Amino acid sequence: MLDGARERGGSGIRRRYVHGLAALLALLALTAPPEPPVESAETPCAPAGRSDSATGPSPHAADTLDPQRAAEFERRLRARSLPQGAGNPASGLTVVPVAVHVISAEDGSGDLDRATVGAQLELMNTAYSGGRGGADTGFRFRLVDVTRTQREAWFTNLTARSETVTGELRTGGPETLNLYTANLGGDVLGHATFPQEYAENATADGVMVDYRTMPGQGWERFGRGMTAVHEVGHWMGLFHTFQNGCSAPGDYVDDTPYEREPARGCPAERDTCPDRRGKDPVTNIMNYSDDACLTHFTPGQGERMAQHWSAFRA
Repeated sequence: MLDGARERGGSGIRRRYVHGLAALLALLALTAPPEPPVESAETPCAPAGRSDSATGPSPHAADTLDPQRAAEFERRLRARSLPQGAGNPASGLTVVPVAVHVISAEDGSGDLDRATVGAQLELMNTAYSGGRGGADTGFRFRLVDVTRTQREAWFTNLTARSETVTGELRTGGPETLNLYTANLGGDVLGHATFPQEYAENATADGVMVDYRTMPGQGWERFGRGMTAVHEVGHWMGLFHTFQNGCSAPGDYVDDTPYEREPARGCPAERDTCPDRRGKDPVTNIMNYSDDACLTHFTPGQGERMAQHWSAFRA
């Protein structure tokens, strides 16, 4: 639950989100349609204060928050004095300004058009409003800027050059979502920072996704735009549904069932924590299931996002 990225590996794609990403191998521009990422046994998203999704020799370890780090983030959240109901969806909608930074190669690869960017924002608004079958989180997203940068070195391995890129392109304060698209390198689908990390490194704050995960951009199982939706969940303070496995406090959200490990594909009726209530939340957006399987946030996740917004981003 604290991760925010996706990766692909030898047997499938996974999402994982973590802080402090290790440099990943750059991918060469593909001349044929890219092969869909493969799933792996590890989670594919990472926040490093980032959350990533990746496959490969333990790439998830760096991106997923360990229990101690997750507990520290929770301590920081509780240390904030929150007015009763502040930021709660019941008190009205919160509109998040979004700056999208499109990074492309010299041959034009990755140069997403305005329609693709618009489709991604539309999907985010649908998911966060409950339009895919879940709870209305009370958050909406408004596009305020689109920048375009054609630079081969940035495009082919954005993850490894993230500090340089964000240092030059990031705009706005803690309330502005900066979304970067490029070829992330290695098997990473995306990664994000957590709200608690803004005070440590404001320049790094934001979400990065591989351009092929944007709507209609090539990856059949992970090319419907849900990587960005998932990563933004981390940016808003959510952990993976499988955070802490079957052990308390799980993902720190009362209404998401415990889950021992991330889901792959869309395994209906899976129950990896039989001694805990409920089946695995395989369709929850903070899981690692295929894009087509991910449908919803819970009311508790919406409340947790509101708490983080009031504490760190408002």
